[in-house]
Amino acid sequence: MRKVLWLIMAVATLLILGACQQDGANQESSPSEQTDSGEPDQIEKEEEEEKEETPSAEEPAPAYTYPLTGEPSEEPVDHRVLSVMVNNHTKARPQSGLSQADVVYEVLAEGQITRFLALFHSELPDKIGPVRSAREYYFKLAGGYNAFYTYHGAAAHINDQVAASGIPFFDGASYDNNGWLFERSSERAAPHNSYFLSNGLNQVAEQKGYEQKVETASLPFAEEITEGTAVDQVTITYSNQPQEVVTFDYDAESERFLRSSDGKPSMDEANGERVAVENVFIVETEHRIIDNVGRRAIDLDSGGKGYLLQKGSMKEVQWRNVDGRLLPYEDGEALSFTPGQTWVNIIPGNADISSN
Repeated sequence: MRKVLWLIMAVATLLILGACQQDGANQESSPSEQTDSGEPDQIEKEEEEEKEETPSAEEPAPAYTYPLTGEPSEEPVDHRVLSVMVNNHTKARPQSGLSQADVVYEVLAEGQITRFLALFHSELPDKIGPVRSAREYYFKLAGGYNAFYTYHGAAAHINDQVAASGIPFFDGASYDNNGWLFERSSERAAPHNSYFLSNGLNQVAEQKGYEQKVETASLPFAEEITEGTAVDQVTITYSNQPQEVVTFDYDAESERFLRSSDGKPSMDEANGERVAVENVFIVETEHRIIDNVGRRAIDLDSGGKGYLLQKGSMKEVQWRNVDGRLLPYEDGEALSFTPGQTWVNIIPGNADISSN
């Protein structure tokens, strides 16, 4: 009897011990017990810290860029550059559209009055002007960009040269005040009141059989610049007459140069914006008077001395004509423009340049 009782007690003890071990195992694997211990919270905290310490991936480079500004585009850039001859007579100011030009060339026309060749590609204003007549060296500059060349009237031999050059062109004399490509402003007197209307561009290009989708080679761009002399203001004096003075004031906040003529800010009449650019490229070259009206021949091929203004610095450089484009060089090495807009002043050797 005692043996049976002892056996029952032994079996009961084993069952009790087994149950305790199972309960202990359940307690060790219980999520609530683990949460109470704080171990998963610590793991989550460590994982969050790791995420914070992991550097974020760099933003991908833009798939497309505008070739004349080096700035990003959300879609392919395959439309043709538009170039427009813009009047700079005192009676033509303020002009319309200049604040949106990617590149502007400022060159002397007759006497001591400059005229602009404005290149539009990343932006296209509705109205550009006042538009003035053609000159040989302007359409040669436009040819370096395979651009549409837009002007209003010219001497017969210049019209013949434009036609013979093969450049696609629009002469306002053929569309004068037609209301869809050129219009005359009633607020100004001729010849300072003819404006190009960009909404007619596609229509006239189709009518003339001009190709509108072309590949435009990019200008050289880089964020870093070769440092020069720090400047707050640079002044170009074409003559002793007040209206022939061009000034660029550096705005450190925007890292752009603000343009003025005759001491007055250059404003865009269409949008009220100040003309401001990231790059100013001053090109010194030979100018010759070729007739009694004061027309000029200007050497765009030989190269020579120049100045490059970027990010508040001014650097003496050399310029070269590379495939029809005037570009800066130093010690035989090509230099880059800062991404953004560029203003090119082509000046004679007797023009004065001062800075402070």
